[in-house]
Amino acid sequence: MTGFLAANMAPIIFASMIVFLLLGFPVAFALAANGIVFGLIGIELGLLGPQLFRALPDRIFGVMANETLLAVPFFTFMGLILERSGMAEDLLDTIGQLFGPIRGGLAYAVIVVGAMLAATTGVVAASVISMGLISLPIMLRYGYDKRLASGAIAASGTLAQIIPPSLVLIVMADQLGKSVGDMYKGAFIPGFILTGLYVGYVVLVAFVRPKWAPALPIEARTFREPNGKTGGASLLVLAAISVAAGIVFGKTRPEGAPLDEAIILSMMAGIAVSFIIASINRFLKLGLLSTMAEKVTFVLIPPLGLIFLVLGTIFLGIATPTEGGAMGATGALLMAMARKRLDGKLLRQAMDSTARLTTFVVFILIGARVFSLTFYGVDGHVWVEHLLVDLPGGKYGFLIVVNLLVFVLAFFLDYFELSFIIVPLLGPVADKLGIDLIWFGVLLAVNMQTSFLHPPFGFSLFFLRSVAPASVKTSDIYWGAIPFVCVQILMVALIILFPQMVTMGLDKIEAVDIDSVEIVLPEIDYDTPSEPPSLEDATAEPEGAR
Repeated sequence: MTGFLAANMAPIIFASMIVFLLLGFPVAFALAANGIVFGLIGIELGLLGPQLFRALPDRIFGVMANETLLAVPFFTFMGLILERSGMAEDLLDTIGQLFGPIRGGLAYAVIVVGAMLAATTGVVAASVISMGLISLPIMLRYGYDKRLASGAIAASGTLAQIIPPSLVLIVMADQLGKSVGDMYKGAFIPGFILTGLYVGYVVLVAFVRPKWAPALPIEARTFREPNGKTGGASLLVLAAISVAAGIVFGKTRPEGAPLDEAIILSMMAGIAVSFIIASINRFLKLGLLSTMAEKVTFVLIPPLGLIFLVLGTIFLGIATPTEGGAMGATGALLMAMARKRLDGKLLRQAMDSTARLTTFVVFILIGARVFSLTFYGVDGHVWVEHLLVDLPGGKYGFLIVVNLLVFVLAFFLDYFELSFIIVPLLGPVADKLGIDLIWFGVLLAVNMQTSFLHPPFGFSLFFLRSVAPASVKTSDIYWGAIPFVCVQILMVALIILFPQMVTMGLDKIEAVDIDSVEIVLPEIDYDTPSEPPSLEDATAEPEGAR
């Protein structure tokens, strides 16, 4: 028995950890207990030295000293303040009126607002709860299918996991040893492509089942001109001018500028032009813009400005992700103050929730460090590497198996737990197979996004259930989420087939041809021997020393 334990310690530790997690033990304590118990067993069997646990304090204090993780409380606090500042209500009301006249308009509004909340909050719970409270009753009132409405809200809330400033991308970058800024750049385009796929699904449903996604009735369209029209024409003209301004500004960027920088700056140029035109029209009362055009412009400016404050400064290299998070939290406080929503109660709630989530993350990370100390001590990483490197199909076989593994584990574990347990074991194997770790991290983040929508344990489903009306059954929420899980799986396949959608936004590192490197040394005249300095010269004080 002793010989069997000594020969198979790594797989036994891993299997024991899985069993504890499936039994429902708290993740942080299950990880730490496995690490300590099997560490003591390993010392008793002579596999590990007693000095193993002397490294434990340094590993734990290393977690506390990790500046990258400071971004987690900043972005969490920012999201919670924005959730309670009324921004979500204004966005949903305005965008709902904008898309209301077309079939599925409210569902499109939910997805678009979900993407904007994701780019400003980075917190799934805040997005799902806000949209569930505001949009779901309205969608049901105007005849939307319960499954479509609940699925759109639950899925759009999960965009906060893949669209920067996502919390999971911060953790993913830390576990893979990569820059958070690079991880954000890599996820920028896939996040909005996934948003487009969600919209595409709603378009398909509205075409095939028009009764499931009706347009808003005329009496519900409140943004109307005195002549009864919606004023959409002036909004289209303003949008065309803004897009043209953004394109022209983008053309002025130097050739070879990073794509993400060009996109951010072009967007901000277009937004600035819209804001200037709308402001001049309002203050001079020119009457050039409709009520809808003005409302949409002034409602979109604050969150878009906050997006630039956070992501723009990170992508342009002005601020680190931690500094960007601090600026975002400050911006959220200023927005709440401007809306006269900031008070002591709101601050206490936001700080309490931030402290709980941050403590949750840190405790899981400490448990993972204790577990990995023993697991690596018995060469568990070597066992995992041999297990995965030798899979048939090489790199693609590895990717298929890993994505299936993560998809299945997402039924039982959330994205933080997967990031701290699975990613550190998979990262070195992916690196050895020549897989770009930024691309790999974004791929896993999209896959782990399904953990929020997996029946029966998806957190996004629980969040929506907590605020949904009694007329919406739990089965409606579960069935409504399944098509969006399929869309996320499609997105995983697209990232594997078209890796450029992740890598095109990253700074290119020029390859160096080793064979063309030439080392030039200075010429030395060996025929003229150099004389050593005399004793007087060596001991003389330099001129001007006194």
